[in-house]
Amino acid sequence: MKKSIKTVSTLLLLGTAAIAFAQGTTILTIGSGSTTGVYFPVATGMAKMINDAGAGLRANARSTGGSVFNMNALGTGELDIAIAQNDIAFYAYKGTGITAFEGKGNNKIRSMAVLYPEVLHVIARKDSNIKSIADLKGKKVVIGDLGSGTEQTARQVMEAYGLKLDDLGQTLRVSPAQGISLMQDKRADALFYTVGVGASAIAQIAQTVDVNVVPVSGNQASSLLKKYPFYVRFNIPAKSYKGVGATVPSVAVQAVMVTSTAVSEDSVYKAMKATFGNEADLKALHPSLGLNYTLDKAVKGLPTPLHPGAVKFFKEKGLNVK
Repeated sequence: MKKSIKTVSTLLLLGTAAIAFAQGTTILTIGSGSTTGVYFPVATGMAKMINDAGAGLRANARSTGGSVFNMNALGTGELDIAIAQNDIAFYAYKGTGITAFEGKGNNKIRSMAVLYPEVLHVIARKDSNIKSIADLKGKKVVIGDLGSGTEQTARQVMEAYGLKLDDLGQTLRVSPAQGISLMQDKRADALFYTVGVGASAIAQIAQTVDVNVVPVSGNQASSLLKKYPFYVRFNIPAKSYKGVGATVPSVAVQAVMVTSTAVSEDSVYKAMKATFGNEADLKALHPSLGLNYTLDKAVKGLPTPLHPGAVKFFKEKGLNVK
């Protein structure tokens, strides 16, 4: 019995993708983000699609702190697949851009597919009189979980407006769920969140607090796009949230599904076939996918080389990839 327990413990330390049961089943752990964001329902839905396919794979979705955590966890084998911002995945691959990655590039990171645009939402309480990013100076601002992609986006966008985190009255590094409470209790004036349009966290704030969406536009947006080419302009449609009566200009990065060379070609191919091979079901997982995902877009803006399993899948679909 002791030997059996020790063996199981050793296998667990090797990462879930390495665990093979007698019946030949491979377990894949998919890293997502906060339960109130878009990553989590998308990852949960994909895990179910993989499990339902019955192709010798089992998958489970895990809520995490977000993109930066996910990229580090891919490196340690704690995660086998993850959803992340494409800029954060690139920085992790190159070992640059973010302190957590400096000098520690992970060239084993591989892309699977681009999912949808992740739009910067800057939500402010109307009673805070924040109409521009510049108005955040001296305010109490939620910038996302420590190590999240949102935190990095907040830094870069504020930089375009001549602000640093030190210029804020209070920098609040908390989860989106905690950010909601802080906004509701007037302990936060504004909140940054890089997420697909329609995220439940933003909708919940808008339902319970009078808010406005702060634009990112003009020369500041132009300078941001010039310095950080992962960003694109994106308009948050009118009526996306309660109280948002007009289109609001902002910027977006891309949500991308990534994995590692430690995961076999066969496993990634089967996971791709189970999820991206059922496009209608995939797009039904969340409006962000439904409105934006297409097969052609899935291979544009990739932050790292494609995994061989993804190459095999996309070639079968008639795309010229390598």
